[in-house]
Amino acid sequence: MINIGIVGAAGYSGIELIKLLLNHPEAEITKLFGNSTAGQKIENVHTSLRGMISLEVEKFDVESLNGLDLLFVALPSRQAANVVAEAFAKGIKVIDIGGDFRLKNIDEYSKYYNHEHTAEDLLAHAVYGLSEWNEEEISSAQLVANPGCYPTSILLALIPLLKKHLIDDSFISIVSYSGTSGAGKSAAQNMMFSEVNESVRAYKVGNHQHIPEIKLYLEKFGGSAANFSFVPHLLPVTRGIYSTIQARVNDGVDENKLLEAFTSSYTAKPFIRLVHPSIPEMKDVVNTNFCDIGFKINENKTLTIFSTIDNLVKGAAGQAIQNMNIMSGLEQTEGLASWNKKKQLQIK
Repeated sequence: MINIGIVGAAGYSGIELIKLLLNHPEAEITKLFGNSTAGQKIENVHTSLRGMISLEVEKFDVESLNGLDLLFVALPSRQAANVVAEAFAKGIKVIDIGGDFRLKNIDEYSKYYNHEHTAEDLLAHAVYGLSEWNEEEISSAQLVANPGCYPTSILLALIPLLKKHLIDDSFISIVSYSGTSGAGKSAAQNMMFSEVNESVRAYKVGNHQHIPEIKLYLEKFGGSAANFSFVPHLLPVTRGIYSTIQARVNDGVDENKLLEAFTSSYTAKPFIRLVHPSIPEMKDVVNTNFCDIGFKINENKTLTIFSTIDNLVKGAAGQAIQNMNIMSGLEQTEGLASWNKKKQLQIK
């Protein structure tokens, strides 16, 4: 049994972790940590957990980590670094769901996250937790940096095509949409229901913190220093990510070659569903750990790729548990989904 602790247990990702881990046959939640909720039972903080778990939320303390095998850290950037460092020093496996350990360049980190890094020495130990593409490194890691929600949807869609040199990487247009839970639980006027309802707006155009992450891992896993634009939008829904990506296909590339690239990359990957020739819908992935991918190629050689995930599951807690399973030598699907091993890739 894996003894689990969760820091930031009362946040959106923390609650999602709790709900998923309660169904995991090899995991036991033994410690919950929080700040404003410390001293309260988690079932009283989130009444949806009544009758499921009745642990008290504690203030984080290094000594409280004794007996844990793995710690999930679901805190905002900057708040997570010191917590991760203390757990790492005690030899505990750590999965950071925030952004503190995704980048390797501290200057880029400072530029895009607007503060200095406080655990720079750990960056060399951090392994990027894109489960479908980095399983070997994850399996031996002590510290895993869980990918961002936007990058997860984008990287999974683009890497197979870049690896096989099927698309022109001189310019790729990426337009993504997110539900409001991606901003976390902190109160903000522009996230009020009356502000987001019946509207769509772009934000952080050109300076979103996920830009260097997308760039870094397109190059690492796709082998391409792709030039791209990334424009994120806020949708008036609670959860979900939808990315629409456009690029030109290279000479000689047709639908069959594109299809082969996706199927050869993801046939053995249980949480990737290729829905081609249909176009994926966000409602089909909400509350699941799936990434649904589709594509359309036009006569002018323009390719449109569609990729959608649940930002709180595949984009956060679900992928984190997928990484925990890899780190623990378990099947990636453990505690996340039942699936048909004879048909791991769903093609509609």
